[in-house]
Amino acid sequence: MRLPALLLFVVCSSAYAQTPAAKSTAAAAAVKEPALVWHAVGTGSWDVEGRAWAAEPRKRYFDRLPAAAEGKVPDAVWNLSRDSAGMVARFKTDADTIWVDYTLLTARMNMAHMPATGVSGIDLYARDEQDGGKWKWVQVSRPAGQHVRAALITGLRPGMREYAAYLPLYNGIEKLSLGVPAGSAFENLPPRADKPVVFYGTSITHGASASRPGMVHTAILGRRFDMPVVNLGFSGNGKMDASVGELLARVDAAVYVIDCLPNMNAELVSQRAVPLVKQLRQARPDTPIVLVEDRRFTNAWVTPAKAEFHDANHAALRAAFDTLTAEGCKHLFYIPGDALYGTDTEGATDASHANDLGFMRQADQFEPVLRAALSR
Repeated sequence: MRLPALLLFVVCSSAYAQTPAAKSTAAAAAVKEPALVWHAVGTGSWDVEGRAWAAEPRKRYFDRLPAAAEGKVPDAVWNLSRDSAGMVARFKTDADTIWVDYTLLTARMNMAHMPATGVSGIDLYARDEQDGGKWKWVQVSRPAGQHVRAALITGLRPGMREYAAYLPLYNGIEKLSLGVPAGSAFENLPPRADKPVVFYGTSITHGASASRPGMVHTAILGRRFDMPVVNLGFSGNGKMDASVGELLARVDAAVYVIDCLPNMNAELVSQRAVPLVKQLRQARPDTPIVLVEDRRFTNAWVTPAKAEFHDANHAALRAAFDTLTAEGCKHLFYIPGDALYGTDTEGATDASHANDLGFMRQADQFEPVLRAALSR
């Protein structure tokens, strides 16, 4: 009996994947380590980018908030600030192989709606000088335990190029080193001096549910604008807190993006949106501020209560924006939420949190508004 072509392909592919020789070859490649020279990140001689308040003491180098924030911001915000979301290690090398050696803060590799590559992975990008210096993806680590020591990429095309290694989104880093074969050129790059785009938001800003750290819209936009980004997304706890606003006001940002509505209701938006903007504006009179409506749940079309929730939230933020504008607040921008994930219901993993498609679409919605804000 002749099997359908698709079934034949599946059977053949499955048989190949189970070949003992293929398994042993993969296992050998995973443990074979050449003579490497290791370069430690976060030692003072090589600092990561995307780390605000860099001159202030920290409990751990890779914490997102300074030590002084503990006890001032809500406990949940402090705990979530131990994740390294948004941080990037930049370097140049001509190596044909790049290894990583890092220790994670917690043993939680993944989540129900987010893979280990996004929660705990190191995500590598490089500039392609043969294509105008565009940032392009290279490889991501595949963590299976709290300590990862493995080849990130081998067989690289010859030549010196610039790399950016994005740190884990929903895990912290205790220590991190990158290794290249002995004899390879290597130059660690300091954080750029440009003012950063500062994002303050929820689990979506934090990175749920990107497949890789470089696929969050904040990271995508950082590459598109080729400028530093600070990710202050706090899962379930982006609520326009005044204590976080105080910290934000101390960052000399290129623009502030306030994207907290998914963690708020209309009443809370009405109470906190105007005071937060005024708090930032008092400290930074000329820094653009972008207010973002919450995305719509991708199943809101068939769940009326969710649709009503979004309607109320959007109306409350629009009213706050109108009030601020009427009072003469300058350099204030607005991003509607209806199409942040697109309008075909395919942009989320669980209706709420973006998948990679949703993050790309979000970046597309944010980009023109941010360009206007940055070129004001």
